[in-house]
Amino acid sequence: MPQTIISLSTHGQGLYEFTDEVQAFVRNSGMTEGLLTMFVQHTSCSLLIQENADPDVQHDLKEFFRRLAPPSSDPSMRWMRHTTEGEDDMPAHIKAALTAVSIGVPVSGGHLVLGTWQGIYLFEHRDRPHRRQVVLHLSA
Repeated sequence: MPQTIISLSTHGQGLYEFTDEVQAFVRNSGMTEGLLTMFVQHTSCSLLIQENADPDVQHDLKEFFRRLAPPSSDPSMRWMRHTTEGEDDMPAHIKAALTAVSIGVPVSGGHLVLGTWQGIYLFEHRDRPHRRQVVLHLSA
C-alpha cells in the first residue's frame, strides 16, 4: 500500500490547496481503485475538501472561523488558560477540533473521485509561517 508524506509551507492563516500534489501521488502509485486517506500531523491546522472555484468561499470560511474563535487577546476570550504560545494558538486548537485532521477520498480509474469544484486544502489556523506534514496512504 503506497504511502508518502507531503510537506506544505504556510505563511499565516488561510486555506492552502494541494490537490495537484495528491493527484500526482495517486497517479504515480499505479493503483486504480482504492481509498486515499490523508492525515495532518499537527494540532493547530486541519484538512478540508472545499470549493476551489470562487476565492470568496475561502475568504468567508476564514472570516467565519475568525469570528467563531478570535485571538485570546479578544475580551470575549479572557477565559482561555493556554496562552503561552501566542494569542492565536488556543483559537487554532479550537478550530482544528471543529474541523478534520483526517479525510478519505475514493480513488477510481487512477483518479481521485472529487466533485467538479472540490479541492483538497490544508486549513492553517496559526498566524506565523509553518511547515506542515500531511501523510497520504492509499489502500485497496
